[in-house]
Amino acid sequence: MPETTRGAVSQLCIRLISCKLYSLRLCLHNLTFSMVQDPSQFDVLVMPNLYGDILSDLCAGLIGGLGVTPSGNIGANGVAIFESVHGTAPDIAGKDLANPTALLLSAVMMLRHMGLHGHAKRIEAACFDTIRDEKVRTKDLGGNSKCSEFTAAICQRVKDMN
Repeated sequence: MPETTRGAVSQLCIRLISCKLYSLRLCLHNLTFSMVQDPSQFDVLVMPNLYGDILSDLCAGLIGGLGVTPSGNIGANGVAIFESVHGTAPDIAGKDLANPTALLLSAVMMLRHMGLHGHAKRIEAACFDTIRDEKVRTKDLGGNSKCSEFTAAICQRVKDMN
């Protein structure tokens, strides 16, 4: 771990332990196995960026892939950035194929961070209800719908909630 991050990670660990939270050290191999078997046993994981990147991809696979995985990075001062975890997907750029769920759920996280819980709840419900309904799904979720069709279905659900 780089020297510049060791201190920050150590301080975070000390704060977590001082809150009397259960602390467990696992090697990455054991952690990935445990995560696949029962991810609910973990609340907070602190690790170097490389391990976090590997584990976050594993977790994305557990919930449907990178296309549905949101991300938020919140600093100690409250400054935050929210984004989908997948890359730019240049192979499907401009083809109306990308699943917008990760970006929408990242926006939901941002709205919650801003205290706009009602808006977040409606968008999140519309996303999950559209996926659960199975009528309009992008290819990565087992459907044949375009990104624009999936997005339109979600937008319609949000409108219907008002």
